[in-house]
Amino acid sequence: MALFTLADLHLATSVAKPMDIFGGRWQGHTDKIVKNWRALISPEDTVVLGGDISWGISLREACADFALIDSLPGRKIILKGNHDLWWETATKMHRFLEENGLTSIDFLHNNCFFYENTAICGTRGWPFEEDFADPHNEKIFKRELLRLEASLKLGKERNPDEIICFLHYPPLYAAFRCGEIISLLKRYGVSRCVYGHLHSDSLRYAVEGVYEGIEWRLVSGDHVDFAPVLLKK
Repeated sequence: MALFTLADLHLATSVAKPMDIFGGRWQGHTDKIVKNWRALISPEDTVVLGGDISWGISLREACADFALIDSLPGRKIILKGNHDLWWETATKMHRFLEENGLTSIDFLHNNCFFYENTAICGTRGWPFEEDFADPHNEKIFKRELLRLEASLKLGKERNPDEIICFLHYPPLYAAFRCGEIISLLKRYGVSRCVYGHLHSDSLRYAVEGVYEGIEWRLVSGDHVDFAPVLLKK
């Protein structure tokens, strides 16, 4: 029994979206994910998937990708990425899972999960590419802060041994620092923050290791060679 994570699967079972245009590392990446997953993950394990799961633009279009994920061993917890256009309300997504017999998947969205006594918290986060001065962006950003704090509160309530926060966007990147998110992580005693989103040339600016008392870890698919990363046994 173990806790793993992997972000940015970018599956495209039912749509024409070749990822190898982003570099040779993406050649046959879906087969790499399946092979590595089956080699590492057992049915008792939990895998947190950090966004950008499917290129489908609706749940129906993404259904084959969800079926592939469901066919792999372990419990899967999915959070939203910027390319997950299929994302709907929690009610609609859970109905979709039930109607399609997808029994090993759930969503990290205004909630919290547990692996033993480790709290699994998180949300999509905020993109460093966006302008905070835009009123529309500010509204979305504040909503993300509320979602993150709601998740962290639920985790903290059970007095866990550890809180791990999962975000799609990195709160630290090159010269970017999202102070509001980092302050929340510190306030709730988050020990580790796991994120994705970064690919290709942007990988060299990723922040990993311990900064400001938090351990940062990038787990985007091409960064970890499409293999789930062990977080806890």
